[in-house]
Amino acid sequence: MDGKSLNTKKDLKNKLREIAPQVFNEDKIDWEKLKSAFGDDINFSDERYVLNWAGKSDAFRAIQTQTTATLIPDKEESINFENTDNIFIEGENLEVLKVLQRAYYGKIKMIYIDPPYNTGNDFIYNDKFAENKNEYYKRSGEKDKEGLLTNETLYHKNTKESGHYHSNWLTMMYPRLFLARNLLRDDGVIFVSIDDNEVHNLRMLMNEIFGEENFIGCIIPITNPRGSQEPIGVSTEHEYLLSYGKSENGKQSMTGYDRDAYDKEFSFIDKNGKRARLLGLRKRGGDWKRSDRPNMYYPFYVNPKTLGVSLEKDESTKIEVYPKRPDGSEGRWTWGKETAKKNIDLLIGKKISRGSDLFYDIYRIDYLENQNGEIKKEKIKSIWNYKELNYQYARQYLKDFFGTSEIFDFPKSPFFINKLTSALDNKNGIILDFFSGSCTTAHAVLDLNKEDVGNRKFIMVQLPEKTDIKSEAYKAGYETIADIGKERIRRVIKKIEHEQKEKLNFGENKQDLGFKVFKLRESNFKIWRGDKFKSEEELEEQLLAFVNPVKEGSIEENMLYELLLKSGIDLDCRIENKNNYYLINENELVIALSKINEEIIKNIIETKPLKVITLDKLFKGNDQLKTNTTLQMKDAGIEFKVV
Repeated sequence: MDGKSLNTKKDLKNKLREIAPQVFNEDKIDWEKLKSAFGDDINFSDERYVLNWAGKSDAFRAIQTQTTATLIPDKEESINFENTDNIFIEGENLEVLKVLQRAYYGKIKMIYIDPPYNTGNDFIYNDKFAENKNEYYKRSGEKDKEGLLTNETLYHKNTKESGHYHSNWLTMMYPRLFLARNLLRDDGVIFVSIDDNEVHNLRMLMNEIFGEENFIGCIIPITNPRGSQEPIGVSTEHEYLLSYGKSENGKQSMTGYDRDAYDKEFSFIDKNGKRARLLGLRKRGGDWKRSDRPNMYYPFYVNPKTLGVSLEKDESTKIEVYPKRPDGSEGRWTWGKETAKKNIDLLIGKKISRGSDLFYDIYRIDYLENQNGEIKKEKIKSIWNYKELNYQYARQYLKDFFGTSEIFDFPKSPFFINKLTSALDNKNGIILDFFSGSCTTAHAVLDLNKEDVGNRKFIMVQLPEKTDIKSEAYKAGYETIADIGKERIRRVIKKIEHEQKEKLNFGENKQDLGFKVFKLRESNFKIWRGDKFKSEEELEEQLLAFVNPVKEGSIEENMLYELLLKSGIDLDCRIENKNNYYLINENELVIALSKINEEIIKNIIETKPLKVITLDKLFKGNDQLKTNTTLQMKDAGIEFKVV
């Protein structure tokens, strides 16, 4: 009872929805669909298979808009900053992904994200594509009286009442997934957790970005065995996990898990005592008929005493076996005759019963170990029904570390990430999570490296989203989600260190037990706006301002990391401070930020770097020194850049 008369438009829409729900799209009438449903002259204006939504053009603008932002180090919040390769980045993930493009393009082995599921109660990032960079930085840096970022400036609640409910979510996800793909190695893979609200859209979105041909599979983890508590409908126990490769090499890198040396499936023992399993050579499933592949319908001959198999009949090998189904219908083998001839020693006959009758069938011997003595892998399965995936199990981890399981909502279990990571083809590479939350992924990487002596590195990205003042996290002193994630990493490291000391092998273990903290900030340098001048006077003013391009108050170390990132050098590079300049990765790059003179230039050239970057202001107007330096660098084959 709102005191208003009947909303006739809404009433008509509700009635139409009852009889023709297919003509609605995000609570709005799609007039083309309406005409196709009720009209005689059906003609779609753009008839092709494509995912489209209101705001897709904004998503592309977000991708194409460059950033001048940078990352600055926070050593006080880090552990073992100088020697670790693990990274935690505090900042809005779209901007962070852009900042990482040069330095990490094609370097990430695996990406896992657990984004907002768009349930109607989720907050999604408040990307504003029409604003300029000054407006963005004002918004992204807007803080409350306590110095924390204000939530409403960076993200907003995406309710189902929104006319662009699905579109808002797609517009948020598209640029982030697009930029994430750039970061993957050619053999890299990505996993995205999702539920029923957006799994259909996410599949189409990832088909478009990664290519339908690079779809690896959809895993269904049972995360809530009790089922959801809705009063009607289906009680949901599961989520989805979509997996794509960067390319065919990414798909091939999903080699699966090492089988147990005493895997019960491999119960067959050959004459040499080797363990194996027997796989039926007759084709099962689709295209099994003789008519599907006539050249794969031919007889084998079995020796009933030795069970040996031949393609030729003789006195001892005389039992004829064709690929026939139990009902007698003609099938086919999975191998052609030439393949069977080359691998005849891997075939064996076996007597099987079909009702009261006994028959022979042909099996392929599949050994547990390959020719190099390595135990074969087990492929990753599509249904995961492990107790360790349960939300309650995941909460127990939080309780163990923080004393309460309510520190973070809906955490994932480290076991979940471990299962994914250990299915890859090696124990190295960078694992990226740019919706890192409570940093389950970092926890999992540290644990897995401990278990299998791996050398995986992680990069976590999390917005400093404020915790609710009524939440257990806030009461425990964690003002942002990022604070929870960083503290979890610290406590996992402390736990592993304690375990290693208990085993008395702490000094021998080379596991990377540290992480560097970086925070997204504005550039340390003034940004040239060459197209914004209305007069020669304004241009002259800008030129004078850029005599010193460094912003007032910029710290040398922050400038160093900005120049590294924008030169394509990653954050786990090795930096040597030579007092007057920095030597990066032995001789890959030299950066001079404090002082330049002939002696320093001579010392730099003697190190034989590939590239040198310095500040123009260090020459202090000495054009002769600058010109000589340029010529000396050129003669030495060194790329020389001045900022």
